[in-house]
Amino acid sequence: MRATIIHAPGDVRVEISPEPKIVAPTDAVIRTVATCVCGSDLWNYRGINPVTEPQPIGHEYVGIVEEVGSDVSTVKPGEFVIGSFIASDNTCPICRAGYHTSCLHRDFPNGCQAEYVRVPLADGTLVATPGQPAEELIPSLLTLSDVMGTGWYAAEAAEVRPGSTAVVVGDGAVGLCGVIAAKELGAERIIAMSRHESRQKLALEFGATDIVTERGEEGVARVKELTNGIGAESVLECVGTQESLHQALQSTRPGGNVGFVGMPHDVQIDGQELFFSHVGLRGGPAPVRAYLPDLIDRVVGGRINPGKVFDLTLPLDEVAEGYKAMDERRAIKALLRP
Repeated sequence: MRATIIHAPGDVRVEISPEPKIVAPTDAVIRTVATCVCGSDLWNYRGINPVTEPQPIGHEYVGIVEEVGSDVSTVKPGEFVIGSFIASDNTCPICRAGYHTSCLHRDFPNGCQAEYVRVPLADGTLVATPGQPAEELIPSLLTLSDVMGTGWYAAEAAEVRPGSTAVVVGDGAVGLCGVIAAKELGAERIIAMSRHESRQKLALEFGATDIVTERGEEGVARVKELTNGIGAESVLECVGTQESLHQALQSTRPGGNVGFVGMPHDVQIDGQELFFSHVGLRGGPAPVRAYLPDLIDRVVGGRINPGKVFDLTLPLDEVAEGYKAMDERRAIKALLRP
């Protein structure tokens, strides 16, 4: 099969690799209908995460079940399925508490920018859609594998409530999906922090009420100005840098909450500052599997359309251009068709 392999920073290629097989009785193999490049993949592409040898890449996927192991009972060949970027059994105490990405038996599907993918713990990871989805729904369903579920977790971790004010730090796919989530959870005012006109336009379409273009201390001051000098009840941090987390914490009112889902890189938190801020801080890898049934219903029912974050669609063979376009911020998110 054709699969995406990253060889070194800036060096992504499509190569012929062995097709995945059932290894454990809890596995499934799916034929990928759509996959994509994630913002977190760029950490490897830019060399921020070390790449010491060629390796498969990609963790977002939707597709058709081709084969299942003998212990798999919740999905069957021929079904269209969506799975989380981390595999979980959906039965352990941590999964039952809603934190599937910390499952006691978690596994990591990888190499999903390919024609076929082996998904471990298929019963607990994959969710079938109600029948074969319409073609126009596939981009939105693909976002549920990661970015929409991650944006939803950011909003939940920030404790967005009906009538509240939410700030979204980050205008990538996760941040834009966070705007959708904040809107769906009832935020009355949603302040999106963005410097890019195309992303601002999409944020407003998704439900943002205000755009803040400033960053750092100027950005914090602008948020305070918009919130009567005290900050927002809920702030979604969707980047993962020192500057973005500091900006998020400073934009939150005492008693408010920050949901941080940007993968942290070289981030340090001042314990004393956090202590006296009275700001709650919760984050981590989003438990996407917990949200899949609800989010599938919202997409299929036409309530949300997060697939609009894909502003570039390419055949799998042109995956290198997808990485380059996202790295150069010419694209928000690249969808790949195997």
